[in-house]
Amino acid sequence: QVELVESGGGLVQPGGSLRVSCTASISKYKIHAAGWYRQAPGKQRELVATITSDGSTNYADFVKGRFTISRDGAEKAVYLQMNSLKPEDTALYICAADLVDDSYFYLNDYWGQGTQVTVSS
Repeated sequence: QVELVESGGGLVQPGGSLRVSCTASISKYKIHAAGWYRQAPGKQRELVATITSDGSTNYADFVKGRFTISRDGAEKAVYLQMNSLKPEDTALYICAADLVDDSYFYLNDYWGQGTQVTVSS
């Protein structure tokens, strides 16, 4: 019943910035770990960044130094800050996460519907 909800996408010029967010639709669930993926037309889905339960992060080579994944203090949301955007960053950005409630009940491998990011002049 719980869903992941992404927001923050839109149209931005090359060199601009956007921040996309990912939250669980039911407030009792925290985001235990998460990843951001993206899929562009005609291309396979690719992993952009991950954040683990202890806060460790990893990035694809094509976004290192430009994108930052983070989680809020209450572990209620995961963000992807995207700077110095390029036209080739245009894609549907999709959140995937493992969720946990206060009783340590885990719900793994949830996927959102994505938020569209378009980088164009």
